[in-house]
Amino acid sequence: MFNNIAQSMRHPVRAIAFASIAFGLSLTANSASAEDAKTVAYIAPSLDISYWQWVGYGVKERAKELGMNYIELTSENSPAKQMDNVRTALTRGVSAVVMGPVSSTSTPQILRFLKEKKIPIAFAGIGPQPGETDYTSAVTANNFETGRAQGSYVCKLAKERGSNKIGMLSLPQDRENAQKYLAGAKESFKKDGCDLTQILETHGLTVSEAVAQANDILTAHPDIKALYGMYDEAGTGAAKALQTRGMTGKVAVVTADGSPTTIKLLRDGAIQGLFLQEAVGQGIDATTQVSNALTGKPTTQQLALKEPLVTKETIDQPDAQKVVARVYPPSAGKY
Repeated sequence: MFNNIAQSMRHPVRAIAFASIAFGLSLTANSASAEDAKTVAYIAPSLDISYWQWVGYGVKERAKELGMNYIELTSENSPAKQMDNVRTALTRGVSAVVMGPVSSTSTPQILRFLKEKKIPIAFAGIGPQPGETDYTSAVTANNFETGRAQGSYVCKLAKERGSNKIGMLSLPQDRENAQKYLAGAKESFKKDGCDLTQILETHGLTVSEAVAQANDILTAHPDIKALYGMYDEAGTGAAKALQTRGMTGKVAVVTADGSPTTIKLLRDGAIQGLFLQEAVGQGIDATTQVSNALTGKPTTQQLALKEPLVTKETIDQPDAQKVVARVYPPSAGKY
């Protein structure tokens, strides 16, 4: 064909015809390539929460690396909206789903639907309801082990301050990750001789709510010497409440997740410990898992990422900074 094109250059009409054919073949190849690209849908429980934005960043970046298209939907903390989003994603031709579910109890209906449609799904941050098996992967923190390690550390800090009394700002307990955090913490408290005096669950994961709840705990139990936070805003809220009371450092604050805000509070001494949860990393790894499912590569159904403890003394060490880079994107703030 290329010899014919070369020969046709001596004949203008033939040259135009062959050029048109070649251009058409190029367009067809590009169209086929675009059509062959897989699409992953990221369905977040709420994009008002920075954590879920950061998971989405991880999904989007990994999808780009894998040559996948990306769409993003938010469930606005509604199980009904979440199910609608799954259906919407399928009408838009998605090949796979990465989801941070509204709650673990909201997942069985989704799993039945996606199994019927043969669409792989990976959960990020929050896993499905216990007993469910029809999913590709659950990429979460190692919640039980983290709960236990955080409980032991909090107990040690409380005792150093003269009491074994601890208050907790908890994630909603209809989430399997929160249940595991609490179970691990309770095991440590029992072993180490600390008393979990009060637990308050969040309803909106906001700093203002955490400030109010921390104040409620401190007012009701003035002998508490440490506050255990299951989520980033809990740590910020607890630190703010203590600062207002002139009690910074007198009551220890240890929380999970990590953000530019809590890392600054850690460096300033307002928070005594952070157990880093890789929000971006969960998005990256969950996308890898559904891509593996689509391409016939091995998958891992339970992928629990470690949450290492960082303190004011260790946050700037190279190993800690590597983990922080998988917690939030560069656009969120300094590391």
